[in-house]
Amino acid sequence: MKVAIVTVRSASGEAGGAERLYDALVEAFRQGGHEAQEVPVVADESTFEQIKRNYLACYDLDLSAFDMVVSTKAPTWMVRHPRHVCYLVHTIRVFYDMFDSAFPQAGAEHRAQRDLIHQLDTRALSPPHCRGVFSIGSEVSQRLQRWNGLHAEVMHPPLWGGDFHAGAFGDYLLLPGRLHPWKRVDLVIRAMRHVRAPLRLVITGTGEAEQELRALAKDDPRIEFRGRVSDDELVELYAGAYAIPFTPMREDYGYVTLEAFASAKPVITCRDSGEAAAIVRASMAGYVCPPDPRAIGEHIDMIWGDRERAESLGQAGLAWVSGLSWGDIAGRLVEASAG
Repeated sequence: MKVAIVTVRSASGEAGGAERLYDALVEAFRQGGHEAQEVPVVADESTFEQIKRNYLACYDLDLSAFDMVVSTKAPTWMVRHPRHVCYLVHTIRVFYDMFDSAFPQAGAEHRAQRDLIHQLDTRALSPPHCRGVFSIGSEVSQRLQRWNGLHAEVMHPPLWGGDFHAGAFGDYLLLPGRLHPWKRVDLVIRAMRHVRAPLRLVITGTGEAEQELRALAKDDPRIEFRGRVSDDELVELYAGAYAIPFTPMREDYGYVTLEAFASAKPVITCRDSGEAAAIVRASMAGYVCPPDPRAIGEHIDMIWGDRERAESLGQAGLAWVSGLSWGDIAGRLVEASAG
């Protein structure tokens, strides 16, 4: 069967977890014997007019040459095809759960924009336009239910690959990923002021908040910014870490959690960290604490003080992540597309 995976690619060419998910999903269909192809849509979200053009571009796609279509991320579900299913990565969050923080003084124009996006998304993801909606995690599904009144079955995506492996428990915490305000790296930097354990904090990645975060950490010699690192270096940093603090705000999924688990390392996250918190609770592979620097610091000290417990949590995470399957996800999507 010819399968189109319709994706959104950044106009800047920047690649992250979503882009790796797309690649893995295409490969899963190919491994299942299908002729799968990514159909990328380059999306610029700099203005609302451009966002509307993105929606129209997806609506205008001619996918008649394919037997089945899988949409992924806003606004790819605007596609028209009789066997359309959605594997939902996320909507445009500034018009959903992040609306109030993005537009604290929202007027009638912004509210009208939000309403239009909600209407378009709800219609496109409802029958008969879409035969089934699935999501990458419970955080995304709950958001869809709340704002659009639609159900989405959760299918946690596995890692896309990589040689993540267990290693010795070293003398540092690893905090990888994009340095964006929503990732709340500042919480962990502030938490280090309360940490008594002889642990360093290694931060990798770049992003909009980097300058501010460097300024926040400048007086603490235990905190090191590595910048962008290679995939191989990142794998080894995970393997040698003691634990992984990951404290984002309402994270949709968070591959950091899975990478930590695949490296048999425990995760420290926060109650409001979305899917990261849900996964840590379900797997019993770390600690979930209040989004407070002192509380995070106390949990870091706690995990340092019980090495046997840290190793046990790491093994629980490894067992959880090992149970995920791309083949199962592709098979479920095919089944749903048949109606």
